[in-house]
Amino acid sequence: MIRQPNAILGNDRLLVTMGKKGEIFGFYYPGRDFAQHVEESQACIHDGKELIWSNAREWVSDQKYIENTNIVSTEMKNHNGLQMDILDFVHPSLPVLVRKYRITSQRSFNGKFFYYSNLQVGEIKKKNSAFCDYDSGLLAQYWKSHYIGISSDPIFKEWQIGKAMDTIWWTNAKFDMEDGKLQKKHEDIGNLNCAIGWDLNIDVEKPAEFTVFIGAASRRNTLYRKMRQVQKKNFEDIYNETQEKWIKWLSRKKLLELPDYLGFEKFKLEMQMTFNRSLLTLTILNDPGRGSFVAAPEFDHEFEMSGGYGYCWNRDSAEIVTSLLEAGYPEYCSRFFKWCKATQMHDGSWFQRYWLDGNKAPSWGNFSFSTQIDETGSTIFAMDQYYRTLQHPIKDEFLESIWATVLNAAEYLMRRTAEGMHDPCIGLWETHTGVFTYTNAAIYAGLLSAANIAIDYNERGLADRWTERAELIKKTTIDRFWLDDEYFARGITNGQLDTAIDASIIGTFVPFGMLSPEIPKEKEMIKSIMENIEKHLRVPVNDHFGIKRYVDDNYIEGNPWIVTTLWLSKAMLEMASDIDPYDGDTENKEHRKLTHDALKYIQWSLKGRTGAGMLPEQVNKYTGSPAWAIPLSWSCALMMDNILLLDEIQRKLNSSKEMEHTGSSHDIFRLS
Repeated sequence: MIRQPNAILGNDRLLVTMGKKGEIFGFYYPGRDFAQHVEESQACIHDGKELIWSNAREWVSDQKYIENTNIVSTEMKNHNGLQMDILDFVHPSLPVLVRKYRITSQRSFNGKFFYYSNLQVGEIKKKNSAFCDYDSGLLAQYWKSHYIGISSDPIFKEWQIGKAMDTIWWTNAKFDMEDGKLQKKHEDIGNLNCAIGWDLNIDVEKPAEFTVFIGAASRRNTLYRKMRQVQKKNFEDIYNETQEKWIKWLSRKKLLELPDYLGFEKFKLEMQMTFNRSLLTLTILNDPGRGSFVAAPEFDHEFEMSGGYGYCWNRDSAEIVTSLLEAGYPEYCSRFFKWCKATQMHDGSWFQRYWLDGNKAPSWGNFSFSTQIDETGSTIFAMDQYYRTLQHPIKDEFLESIWATVLNAAEYLMRRTAEGMHDPCIGLWETHTGVFTYTNAAIYAGLLSAANIAIDYNERGLADRWTERAELIKKTTIDRFWLDDEYFARGITNGQLDTAIDASIIGTFVPFGMLSPEIPKEKEMIKSIMENIEKHLRVPVNDHFGIKRYVDDNYIEGNPWIVTTLWLSKAMLEMASDIDPYDGDTENKEHRKLTHDALKYIQWSLKGRTGAGMLPEQVNKYTGSPAWAIPLSWSCALMMDNILLLDEIQRKLNSSKEMEHTGSSHDIFRLS
């Protein structure tokens, strides 16, 4: 079943995905990628006649994060006068989800409050066991070394462990709630579900409050110990500790100087909030012990409509860690590159994608012709970006630790580019096999980065050899793939030149720098690429345009992507950052147009977020709503890149001596 979240929660040990009405979609422990223990988990109210589920249509919900935290507030109102407010967060140090329910009514109300779960502990349904230890206030379900426990404050008064099957409906916990009373069965095995319950008596002046704790452990006694820890502590203390943890972590970020855009204070605030949200999102999509990232919380477990997203791609993660580096969090680079050392294959390359623990994930990249060579180029490129920020002696230590990895990767790229372009492989979108402009650009950047590192390692001969190959790849790519229509072909597919315009050709400029705006001819090439991407790939939705991947894209109906749109805006801002906005009228206008156009695409991307502020992979081209993978870590990284570039441009404006004479920078960033 495909269920796309509106918000996510987590800490170092637990990842939770949630629908807009507080339904739990995913409960990942001990990794962000495995195991997913929940099929359904939510509250419901029995009004004396029937069950009112928290995800029912009659509830109108408003879900948002508490500012600068990974704490989610969900407010829901029902036409019958009931209101259900939920505060959700993961304990600051334990793998326990804390769910505080506050229920109010416009008139006196008497009924029952139930919390229902259909668990699949260890991602297994058929062989689970469950028991209720009422004396300890704990209901637990387990399979092998996976234990999920549910407890509460106040302690639940009723419970049921039943068979989650229609054929044994009389024990099924979901059906058992319908009469407003639970049977209190203590244990069972098989395909199970469970419920706990309380009397619900509400006065207009006195709301009802219940706190549900859902915890995970690898052993039974550990589960008991963890659940006792949270039961003993006051809710407000846990909440305050969690809030303080996130605010303190976020306080390390780079302080931004963003312009006001002629009174567009709301847009400035949105960018600041999205920058913070992207940081907070990325940290809970990261495995803190190993350094790897999931591309997105998995939502297509059966690969019904995709190859799945709950894995680590080197290409995505390379952009993520360099974004975090620029934002003030270099430790993510350090951990990720240690992971890269451990996962590099014997031939010097990296696999299509990995489980977070470094094992090879399900893949269609098992052969030399079906690998993605750009992943190797991207990885070395990112390593060098991090390396250049280090100071001695840490820089020397990193060089010693990473040199063998860089050497093996660079030699792999040399073997795969003997003819001046890479051997046939799968492109970054995993939809075409052939030779690609984007992949060549990634290899170019990877080899130059390896050469930079080789010089510092006193391997001048290797550096010259790798640099020579990189320049040959650049020359061959331009000679073979630059078209009379003044953009790069996608590459060669099915043995023929593939002239379909693909947004990834912007990779020749950002991030890989194969083309430089400092060279007049190449600057014109970059401008032409951007113009053609806008002309051929823009999709009108949400009062502007998003950029789809390529002209003949039919994946999920060919929606525009946040990644491709933010690539384009990033390219515009990179171009603008090289222009002095006060050096003559012509360049002033060029700077203004580039920043103006980039801001429009950034605004468009912000409109595609979920109600809680999550950046998706795509935007539905018909409705303008967030689509497919939510949140996508790559989208978060690129949004951060764009905002950091705006910050850089604003700092240059602020430091310009001519500011005193020219006046406010608002004209440069005018949005109209």
